[in-house]
Amino acid sequence: MSEGAAAISGTRTERAEAALVPLMAAPPTPDRLRRVLEQALVFAGASFAGVYTPGDDPSVLVLAESAGLPRTLYGLRDSYPAAGASPVAEAHRSGRAHWLGPAELAAFPDARRTPSPDFSLAALPLGLAGSGCLLAVGEHPGGFGADDRSCLELIAHAVAVPAPVAAGDTGELPTDAFSLAMDSGRVEVGEAILRGFGIAREDFDGRVETLLGRALPEDLPALMSVVEADHMSIGDRELEFRIRQPTGQPKWLRLRGRLLPGGEGRPARLVGTVADASSQRSDVTDVARVQRLAAALATAGTVKDVGQAVVAALRRPLQADRIALAELENDRLVVTVLDPPEPEAWPELWRSEWRTEWPDAPVRAMPTLAAALREGRARIWPAGSALEPALAEVGPGGLAVLPLPAGGRMAGACLVGWDRPREFAPDERALLTACAALTGQALLRAHAFDAEHELVGMLQRTLLPRRLPRLPGAVAVARYLPTNEGLEVGGDWYDVIPLADHHVALVIGDVQGHNAGAATLMGQMRTALRAYAVEGHAPDVVVAHANRLLLDMETDLFATCAYVDVDMEQGTAWCVRAGHLQPVLRHPDGTAEILQAEGGPPLGVLAQAEFPMTPLRLQPGAVLALTTDGLVESADADLDAGMARLAAELAAADPTHLGLVADALLGRAHRGDDVALLLMRYDGMAVRPLRESWTVWRVPEAARHARRFTRRTLRTWGISPDTLDAALLVVSELVTNALVHTGGQVRLDLSLINHRLRLAVADASPRSPVKPTSIGWEATGGRGILLVEAVSAAWGTVPVSGGKQVWADLVLDG
Repeated sequence: MSEGAAAISGTRTERAEAALVPLMAAPPTPDRLRRVLEQALVFAGASFAGVYTPGDDPSVLVLAESAGLPRTLYGLRDSYPAAGASPVAEAHRSGRAHWLGPAELAAFPDARRTPSPDFSLAALPLGLAGSGCLLAVGEHPGGFGADDRSCLELIAHAVAVPAPVAAGDTGELPTDAFSLAMDSGRVEVGEAILRGFGIAREDFDGRVETLLGRALPEDLPALMSVVEADHMSIGDRELEFRIRQPTGQPKWLRLRGRLLPGGEGRPARLVGTVADASSQRSDVTDVARVQRLAAALATAGTVKDVGQAVVAALRRPLQADRIALAELENDRLVVTVLDPPEPEAWPELWRSEWRTEWPDAPVRAMPTLAAALREGRARIWPAGSALEPALAEVGPGGLAVLPLPAGGRMAGACLVGWDRPREFAPDERALLTACAALTGQALLRAHAFDAEHELVGMLQRTLLPRRLPRLPGAVAVARYLPTNEGLEVGGDWYDVIPLADHHVALVIGDVQGHNAGAATLMGQMRTALRAYAVEGHAPDVVVAHANRLLLDMETDLFATCAYVDVDMEQGTAWCVRAGHLQPVLRHPDGTAEILQAEGGPPLGVLAQAEFPMTPLRLQPGAVLALTTDGLVESADADLDAGMARLAAELAAADPTHLGLVADALLGRAHRGDDVALLLMRYDGMAVRPLRESWTVWRVPEAARHARRFTRRTLRTWGISPDTLDAALLVVSELVTNALVHTGGQVRLDLSLINHRLRLAVADASPRSPVKPTSIGWEATGGRGILLVEAVSAAWGTVPVSGGKQVWADLVLDG
């Protein structure tokens, strides 16, 4: 080592010793140990320093105090077994220091992952073996150097871990100090604090609530942000608040505190001091700002709301020129709020990183900001400070960087910048620190709120149809509005189900309740109704099956439902209601009526319920509306009046643009309940199919009779001879398969629409025919489906009322 280097190192060691002497000579205070440990950060280049001592159970070493970055960044624990293989335990048992560079640390049996491969670790005993150890971690690629080791040895020698304050024993506490157990709320306080609160020692019950009860209500939100454990993170906390004196006049007190982590058998503690601050204050402006911010953040539901509250509380009162609120996501700083919002008001780097609405700046591009986030403490730089351009241009006259602590980590940062040189008043640091603590917690709540609503919204979107199908001869639109209360999710649903033979089922329903349980049950009921409908059941049977299913689910919830089966070819429909609102029908002449369809009870109420069917007639141009009660009922309007209003608004609407009609109808919705609306305009099919059916009797000549019926019908329809031969082959195979492999009635259906001939055979068996993968030359069966597939354009099977229908399509020459 050169002489110059030795001189520098000697100077550093001497400076460390000079800093430690007054700390050890001063009277004991709750934060003295932390202040000693902070010297390891200053003089030994450590990023974290902590003291581990035997706990109530001597077999466990617990973290008594720490300074620097959160221990979780280095995989360090709150406690270690004294007999274990960790560096902490080794130094404690042996009484010898352990110096582990990056290579030794990686090979150590109990080494944990660190954020950089260049980190080193030092574990030094506190005096004799068995008395605990000092643990330091720092970014030293070659390990801690000789000067670093000398400084750490001085600090280990200076460390004196104070004994925990016993319940009811305040003699060891300075008069202005306190120690709060976070698990029980029991607090030990010095005499000066009790005098400040106006409480006699014999009248104090040791509960923190007794002290908080003396604070002014408007100061409690900011005070609780410091006192509550969930609102704390590593680093100092400072706040001024008011208490009411016996005279009725408020008195200002200043609290400075720090959260000490707990260990095995020891609760976390908040330690600090409370002093009279009345003489140091000329007004109440700073605390009033904190209180206003706390009140605004209490109602902030989203991340954007949090940012707007921070801007309103800080920018104008502090005469700041710009404020940025950013969230920390991995190694990037995602800025969610900028004020002013114009890109030109911000540094060039921020503009070059512009992504969408706000910039997405890398933390590594701003090392000063990255260091502030690691330390977790508010930093204020006056004008002329040497900062990187990305930060210097934010506040050339002064810059405040406020890390935002939340849930034991840093949620992000708030940057406050001034263009003109600014002199920072003594109280501004406390103000900014308190605001940062409140903002960090508000961001955490807002993220939880946003995540919850995103999950709920995804659930709702998943359970409702993504899009409505194209209908033959009709147009359907649907709208859903969640309630604006609670989770903003409910049990309303709608569905449009294409069925066989150009039938369409329109469904709307409402499950009792406005929560995730109602939404989940809604999805189950919608799926069940769709499944029963596709099986080919009649409308009343579909609803009856859904009722039985809901009863079998043994839920306390019930559901209402309206089910309308529309025949698009004939313009007729069957309506079934289960405790739901009546449909509203707008006729082509512009008049509208509330249909009087018979109804049964809600689903899930009665096991032996009947659901009668009511016939409806639809003329081309008619609009059928199905809705839930959220659209027509509210606290100030009864159901009948709401239905009458809906009918009147539907009559006055232009059905040409059905989507605009739906939007207009929803304009009057009361958002205290969720709303579902389903509209269908029936236009009529431009080309109506030709249809014929034949019941196939189980007689020896059944297949020949079916071919004869098919030949006669297709000749009447003008089918060409080539197509006729293929159709007869398909009918022969499908009818034969049904007669041989099923029991019960067999029906042959023929239909022709738009040059497409459909041949379908229905039977009572739900089992679909299976196409063989291979057939040997000696096989006597299995070729029927292969023949059908060979001569038809398409074939398939659909369920029909407990059985199935096998169909094949032939395309006619144009």
